[in-house]
Amino acid sequence: MGYLLAELVELARVPVDTVRYYQTIKLLPSPSHEGRNAVYEEVHLDRLRLIRSMAARGFSLKVIRMLLEKGERTDSDRALLTAIEEEAAEPSYDSEAAARRLGIPNALLASVERAGLAEAQEQPDGSTRYTEADLRVARGALKLLGYGFPLTRLLVLAVKHDRAVRKTVDGAIDLFDQYVRKGGRGRAADPHAVAPAFKEILPIVTGLVAHHFQRVLVNRALKRLRKKGEMEPLQVALKVAAETRLGVRWQ
Repeated sequence: MGYLLAELVELARVPVDTVRYYQTIKLLPSPSHEGRNAVYEEVHLDRLRLIRSMAARGFSLKVIRMLLEKGERTDSDRALLTAIEEEAAEPSYDSEAAARRLGIPNALLASVERAGLAEAQEQPDGSTRYTEADLRVARGALKLLGYGFPLTRLLVLAVKHDRAVRKTVDGAIDLFDQYVRKGGRGRAADPHAVAPAFKEILPIVTGLVAHHFQRVLVNRALKRLRKKGEMEPLQVALKVAAETRLGVRWQ
């Protein structure tokens, strides 16, 4: 089925300029032509919907390009879109509503966003929205402030962590793209396996990272207590560490 540009943008819910920009940067295949009219197909609509959903989940255009480059596999696109949309099925809030639900000034949330630490979901119009999961994490951060941690020093530490995480994440995306999306090592990728692989790998990787971070944090904290000879706090810390379990989903 063919679509004129006006029909395509209405179905995909993206501006005309966005379609043209995606074509310019090779995220969207060029259309065919009937006379002077550009004619778009289902592959164009599927690709636009996929890009829109990935952007809404917080993927940058750089990452989207990495996942989709040389990827004229519409079945694979559709499978990944389905997996991403299933993960996205929860309420979301703009910055003002998110700040209100958190009980913090909107200016504070704005400053965290400017520091690059609020990883909200980017929308096609350039706005951002926060999910319930984002708010749960933010409430946890507010609890840290309640224990007396200074906000400025927490932000400095968070910036360092964010920079390191982004490098690791880019490497992880490279691996997923090469060995799952595109098959890797001469194997033909099964487009129908992309969605289940995405859904299974994501919590596993999250669990591995969270477990490693907690284990290293606890062991280094205990090492400091031993070095300082603070035996009573050490015993308490050992007991708490032995009883603490991570609330992550492995499968």
